[in-house]
Amino acid sequence: MLGSCALFGPPHSSYPQSAVPVTPPVNVEVLQSALGSWRLERFPGSVESLRGLRLLYDIRTPAKPVLAVTRSILRANPRLDPFDALVLATYARHVALAEDLEPGFFCATLLQESLFDPWAISRAGAVGIAQFTLDTADLFGIDPFDWRAAMKGSAALLGEYLRAYRGRYADPYAVSLAAYNAGPLAVRRYRGVPHYPETRDYITLVYVRWSRIVRDVTGVVAPPP
Repeated sequence: MLGSCALFGPPHSSYPQSAVPVTPPVNVEVLQSALGSWRLERFPGSVESLRGLRLLYDIRTPAKPVLAVTRSILRANPRLDPFDALVLATYARHVALAEDLEPGFFCATLLQESLFDPWAISRAGAVGIAQFTLDTADLFGIDPFDWRAAMKGSAALLGEYLRAYRGRYADPYAVSLAAYNAGPLAVRRYRGVPHYPETRDYITLVYVRWSRIVRDVTGVVAPPP
């Protein structure tokens, strides 16, 4: 059980620390030139050679941030088309930066929420890539199955929490996640991360995903605690 919000520093990666086979670098500019379409098969000719790219799964580290996120998406949710994952990763970084959120943090949150599945439905009735309930989506005027709108709404909400908690708590990111998961009233009641096992587990798992993205961007594996 986690003791306080100050304990939610990014944990070490649970990925194996053995050497990764060297693969050719990915040309990000070529890939992003095709991002105007949702499906790869709409791009004939030169983009055909990119079909089925394993490089989006097995990138060389350190990697460009958007490719690090894409790798995490595909390893967590191999059902997604690699090009779809790249589109989602690119847009997620865009909306995170617009809300002054650390992009890896925001992408790790979406990974934990839905594995970046735009059509995800939870047993609790949360839907879409950001896992809004229908009531919450109505409150913010968001179509939860519109992945662009859902990402914008999620980033705006997390950004609002982060701005409110920054300077008040030792780890405002952890408290922001607590508010996103359990609600801001629970944060106010407990004056920080509430003592809900589900919420504390949620924060820990987001931080694990976040540390993996940071590892792929920096090429540095954090030592065991």
